[in-house]
Amino acid sequence: MKDISDFNLKHHNTFGIDVKCRRFIEFDSVDELLQVVNSLTDVDKPILVLGGGSNMLFTSDFNGTVLHSAIKGHVAVKTDEGIMLRCGSGEIWDDIVSLCVSNRMYGAENLSLIPGEVGATAVQNIGAYGAEVKDLIIKVEAVDLQTGKLCEFTNEDCEYAYRKSKFKGEWRNRFVITYVTYKLSDEFCPCIEYGNIRSELDKRNIVTPTAEQLRNVIIDIRNAKLPDPKVEGNAGSFFMNPVVPKSKYEELVAQYGNIPHYTVDNGLEKIPAGWMIEQCGWKGKSLGKAGVHSRQALVLVNRGGAEGRDVVALCEAVKHDVKDKFGINIMPEVNII
Repeated sequence: MKDISDFNLKHHNTFGIDVKCRRFIEFDSVDELLQVVNSLTDVDKPILVLGGGSNMLFTSDFNGTVLHSAIKGHVAVKTDEGIMLRCGSGEIWDDIVSLCVSNRMYGAENLSLIPGEVGATAVQNIGAYGAEVKDLIIKVEAVDLQTGKLCEFTNEDCEYAYRKSKFKGEWRNRFVITYVTYKLSDEFCPCIEYGNIRSELDKRNIVTPTAEQLRNVIIDIRNAKLPDPKVEGNAGSFFMNPVVPKSKYEELVAQYGNIPHYTVDNGLEKIPAGWMIEQCGWKGKSLGKAGVHSRQALVLVNRGGAEGRDVVALCEAVKHDVKDKFGINIMPEVNII
């Protein structure tokens, strides 16, 4: 276990913001976590549960205690309902996706190369290319910081929605996730109709991809349009794609012609926030030391030496222009601390 005072978090957030926390505790077992929780006092508050920091923007030093899971391990059990894969919250998510593909456990392929750790998947309900992790999660194990007790939650308990969960809302920083169990399948049913997956497969003359081929295509797509945080600090998609009434979508079509969209149901349409940001002229532009990525307008980046407040200022400027042009509020999916 690590227990360090005045700890620098620059390498624990993918924006690369140079901030510190008063105390940093990293545990690698449930028993260690229970010891930590039972020893915490009011002096240690506030508490922040931090994973890989891939969905976090720090605006200042954190004057409290950061808890980080280093719980590793994974166990797969085949049942009549599917393959149940229990993973430690400190595992790197993409390592788990790679493991699944290599071992014929299917369902997570479209979530390839999403940065972060297993514990964060259950908090954020990560999603990409027509898939959301909520459709895989069946159980979340955690420790309650208020009571020090072990808890288990079903998928329904977590109240998952688009980039949301109870852990991100009402339960924010109350529970420390220790394990997540995913239900996978031994039958591969590729989801290839979202985004430009199909066109990329066509370029490779692949009609019916294997899971490995689909994973490789998604990795290549992401690498082509998303910056490497090690080179240019970022948290991936900064904004959520807004879901609007069909009447609003039709109003925009009448004004701007055909626009990209994804039908949610008969009454709702999802409009790509990146498209709206690009239409506002922000793609590739900077505001101080923060900027909008040149290949994907949904991504805000640290041009070098940016502080959290620089990114927030850019966020607010982009939000203002999108609201002014389209009459739609776009909201960050990144947690701003």
